[in-house]
Amino acid sequence: MLGDLADLSEASVKLYVDCEFTDFICCELISIALVSETGQEFYGECSDFDLSVCSPFVREAVLPQLGQPTAQAYTTSDLRDALLSWWRGLSAAVSECLICVDNAIDWDLLIDLLGEVPSGWRGVLVGHLADPGRREAYFSLHGGRHHALHDARALRASLVGETSNVVSVAGVKPSRFNF
Repeated sequence: MLGDLADLSEASVKLYVDCEFTDFICCELISIALVSETGQEFYGECSDFDLSVCSPFVREAVLPQLGQPTAQAYTTSDLRDALLSWWRGLSAAVSECLICVDNAIDWDLLIDLLGEVPSGWRGVLVGHLADPGRREAYFSLHGGRHHALHDARALRASLVGETSNVVSVAGVKPSRFNF
């Protein structure tokens, strides 16, 4: 356990991250969303993932939602650059960033996209803290389940007021990105 999300300094930010990907076996990034605790958002889609490795579930639930809402489609390299540009605009006075995910795969895909763990970033699992009722209320109102942006927004909405007992991504599974 890392402790309490509320312990972060004023020069820190929490980002709620969700990714959609091709399959658990042949895992390629399809789309990614980052939503800050204050509502700033980044959403982008990869234009160069291998469609042939998408699972039947992804073909049915994820792919039909691509391009909505007015999504930006990028090559993986351009997606990395766009995300880093967004982060630079958000992070001028930020010394620490807590990356909140509900699945360690989201952390791995984010860091895979970036190529390294940025200084001051920590990945934490918060899915066990999510209030299922709040999450379902988000989807009932907005739809979009299995769309990275909606899933990241729903994760943020389901954690309102919940600040204890985050778990380090490193403590859950082996990952080459355990920092």
